[in-house]
Amino acid sequence: MTGTQIVGSAGLIAGSLDLAATSILVKSQGIPFQRLLQTIASGTAGPEAFEQGSRSAGLGFFFHFLIALTAAAAYFTASRSLPLLLDRPVLSGILFGAAVHLFMALVVVPLSRARRPFSAKRFLIQLAIHILFVGLPIALTISRLSERV
Repeated sequence: MTGTQIVGSAGLIAGSLDLAATSILVKSQGIPFQRLLQTIASGTAGPEAFEQGSRSAGLGFFFHFLIALTAAAAYFTASRSLPLLLDRPVLSGILFGAAVHLFMALVVVPLSRARRPFSAKRFLIQLAIHILFVGLPIALTISRLSERV
């Protein structure tokens, strides 16, 4: 497989698992799926995202997968120089998932137009989701699909 195919596979798997896990969580709180996607879109569209219906939901869907593919590309690129990422995918995936969450929570969201009050409970739940459904799938997929030299 090419690097692009590996990154695409890892990003699509992680993006799908992350979106599924988060949508189950918000559904249990009575929040519609469209609102979840609009929340993602609010990073670029601001509060107006919640008034734009399916248009902003589509934008949120696009950005969600763009972020997942970017995370997979970062892991893949790092794995070319750090073979440990391929040799120890479980440990690496756990640490990578935590790092992705911290980067999103401490850098991306504060720099975005999204306005969400901090919640320790939400932070910890999303940390677990990013470890289990983003970091681990990316690490395991890239490790499994990468050719050893």
